Amino acid sequence: MSDLSALKIDRKPTAAPASRGRKPHGAWPLRIVVLLVLAALGYLFHRPVMGFVDRLRLPKVAVAVVALSHPAEVGAVQGTAANGYIVAARRAALSADTPGRIVELNVTEGSKVKKGEVVARLYADEYAAAVALADADVVAARADAARATAGVASARIEVLRRQRTQAAAGAGRDEASAQAELARRRLERARRLFRDQLLAAAEFDAAEAEHTSRLARVASADALAKAAEAEVEDASQQLAVATAASAAAQARVTVAEARAQQAKATLTKTDVRAPFDGIVVLKDAEVGEVVSPNSQSGGSARGSVCTMVDFASLEVQADVPETSIASVRVDAPADIFLDAYPGKLYRGRVARIWPTADRQKASIEVRIAFEQRDEDLRPNMGVRVVFRNEPRAGAAVAAPQQQRKQILIDERALVESASTMGVFVLERDTVRYQALRLGERRAGQVAVLEGLGPGQRIVVAPPADLRDGTRVLVADK
Repeated sequence: MSDLSALKIDRKPTAAPASRGRKPHGAWPLRIVVLLVLAALGYLFHRPVMGFVDRLRLPKVAVAVVALSHPAEVGAVQGTAANGYIVAARRAALSADTPGRIVELNVTEGSKVKKGEVVARLYADEYAAAVALADADVVAARADAARATAGVASARIEVLRRQRTQAAAGAGRDEASAQAELARRRLERARRLFRDQLLAAAEFDAAEAEHTSRLARVASADALAKAAEAEVEDASQQLAVATAASAAAQARVTVAEARAQQAKATLTKTDVRAPFDGIVVLKDAEVGEVVSPNSQSGGSARGSVCTMVDFASLEVQADVPETSIASVRVDAPADIFLDAYPGKLYRGRVARIWPTADRQKASIEVRIAFEQRDEDLRPNMGVRVVFRNEPRAGAAVAAPQQQRKQILIDERALVESASTMGVFVLERDTVRYQALRLGERRAGQVAVLEGLGPGQRIVVAPPADLRDGTRVLVADK
């Protein structure tokens, strides 16, 4: 029975199956989500995919941004260029000739000084006292010399007086000799007459006595003359002694005056004076510090008081490479640009070229003189020099000129199209040919006179098959 009941047909109504053409309502949100995900993936990966495709298909090019170049770089296209610094041909570190402590300092950085002006003073009381002592010695020496000179005059007068006495004594001796000779002759005549008994004995005795008296007078006069001669000799010796003493006194005056001059010179050394007109660029010491001309590094004494420069002697020191020195000659014109004021042009001229080269730098030093100067020039400022071989057109300018910046581009960016020279300018990802008006070329650079502006991007070394309107891919630097 149980098996037969399993074979019975169930007559109860059952639910009709769902129609095959209708889908459940729960599937639509899922499909919308899938579509949104696919759209998002397409949006996210569109650029990378397209970029990947472009990298495979588009030509790669290198680009450069156009900018206004430094006037020195523009000038370098027209001549040899070199870097350098402003230096002073006349520069001095002022120091005292004698060690001492600074008690007065009259300058600071930027002070303008005139030649001979006192920049600083050292302690000088001892030197001033030495000058006073030396002056007193000069006064005393001159007084001694005056006394010695007076002694010479007195001795000379004494010599003259004694010479007159000697002359008188000599005259008396001569007179006595003459009288004695006369008495002798009378005695001889009296003797002959007395012998012939023609003269009385008394007269003969008188003649004989007269002769004897005259001889005595001659002896006396001769003694007086010799004494006068001795006195003259003594007076002459006294004059010689006085003259020697006067010469010694004058020598002492000379020595005293020399010592006074030395003391004054030493005192003068305590004044530090400017050797020329200039400007103080560095103050090396302060009041109270000790300066010494022989100061050694590491010592407590300063070597100098200040450093000054003659701004009228400012010039440029440039190191020109050996490979470019052939383009530089003495008296050739040069354009000078300061790093601090790159737009201002200073005219210059090559003053001298060093006779030796720097082996380590492989360069030769060149000095360039300014043809005009202004207040912007400072020692040790960096400069750029452009040497020109051709004479400068027109008369020399009276003052530095402001220079207009120009555009320089790499010569490799130039392309020729329809007998014109130009470059490919990048606009977004497309290149456009731009014709240019060019200036001078040098060292791989070319000046652009017309056709480009700052900020534009140009293709450097474009492929030979690159054409106007081509889309390109900018290569990574």
